[in-house]
Amino acid sequence: MLFAVVDIETTGGFASGNGITEISIQIHNGEMVVEQYETLINPESFIPPYIEALTGISNDMVENAPTFAAVAEQIYALLQDKIFVAHNVNFDYSFVRHHLALAGFDWQAKKICTVRLSRKIFPGFASYSLGKLCTSLNINIENRHRAGGDAAATAILLGLLLKADEDGHIQQSLNKSSKEQVLPPHLSKASIDRLPQKPGVYYFKDQKGGVVYIGKAKNIKKRVCSHFSGNNTGPQRQEFMRSIHHIDFEICGTELMAFILEATEIKRLWPANNRALKRFEQKYALISYQDQQGYLRLAIDKYHKMVPSLYSFNNLTDGHLLLRLLIKEHLLCEKLCFIQSKRMACTGYALGTCTGACIGKESAAAYNVRVKYAIKQLETQLPSFALIDDGRTEDEQSCLWVEKGQFFGMGYVSNYSDTNDLELLKSAIQPYPSNDYILHLILSYAEANPSKKLMIDFQP
Repeated sequence: MLFAVVDIETTGGFASGNGITEISIQIHNGEMVVEQYETLINPESFIPPYIEALTGISNDMVENAPTFAAVAEQIYALLQDKIFVAHNVNFDYSFVRHHLALAGFDWQAKKICTVRLSRKIFPGFASYSLGKLCTSLNINIENRHRAGGDAAATAILLGLLLKADEDGHIQQSLNKSSKEQVLPPHLSKASIDRLPQKPGVYYFKDQKGGVVYIGKAKNIKKRVCSHFSGNNTGPQRQEFMRSIHHIDFEICGTELMAFILEATEIKRLWPANNRALKRFEQKYALISYQDQQGYLRLAIDKYHKMVPSLYSFNNLTDGHLLLRLLIKEHLLCEKLCFIQSKRMACTGYALGTCTGACIGKESAAAYNVRVKYAIKQLETQLPSFALIDDGRTEDEQSCLWVEKGQFFGMGYVSNYSDTNDLELLKSAIQPYPSNDYILHLILSYAEANPSKKLMIDFQP
């Protein structure tokens, strides 16, 4: 079994937008290094000053060096049929594979990550960065942060790992059934093994326990593993993978509940790598207030969390359609509802559909009776129901509660509970914030699963 121990220096942190400035390949037969290859590479792009300060490789040094394309065939031949080894292997592998592909070589290999293996075979060290790990193991690194020095140290580290691997961790990681080498470098396989194959929400956390991403799944374990498949070389994915140290999860009774919990948790925790649901906000609302003349006014306004609303909309057109329907059915004044503003009397007054509140001909007390009735009728028309569905275990069932067109919350009750006891059901509900996104999910699910819907005769 031959290993290709590789280290590279680059112009940046992700393969698709950066070049390789130096590469070192140490061919290891399991006992010693039997062949070496090392060269500077012209990345055909500018080396940033901070990279030059770290590696010592300047633009002048690589000016006359070969391009990667010029040495790609030789590199491909050295790596072919070898096990690819590196410290934080997915970084080096992504660069080499990407640039070989640009040069016309379709290459892939089994991988070994000396970071991951060191955590297992040499547990208990404070740090597993190459420099600090080598210090702990008395491995001398000559020319740190240069490909040759780091690759040589990694080759020595590989030899120590091979000798100390009494439990067969290396062979296990090379088995086809093992997906360990595609995992982020700081995430243990035990974190994956403990994941349930049930619906729920999962949390990717950084080294300090901060949440960097929240996701929902029908099968938590399967969905989490899907994040680590593929060879995306973009900066976002590369940084994302490096940030993951831990995974937490919360099991839900149904996939719908996972959707709701995910949307709520993203709003609560605001993870750096969640974008789509961060952008969702309620935009408009139907509100009611009393003006200085004592008239109750209905209006469509921008949604504000601190302002009570009768109903909310993500679309201004939907809001105006509902308001116009209330005006028509209850003979309300278009001017007092802000549909018209420039006229002294609204057009409805001339048509006989407005009784003159806009010009003070109808008293506030008389007009307000119709407004209150319109609001009351709107509330009775808005849906109130519970969704009874699967629980997290066979001994319980879930309940989602919608009241007067707003999502109230969700929770779990025993399988032996009387689901017709509405007070009992509601007492088991944990309140959740409502918005159009969540309500649309629930209404769509209820329409598709009418047998799970329990209507509530809500008395205001």
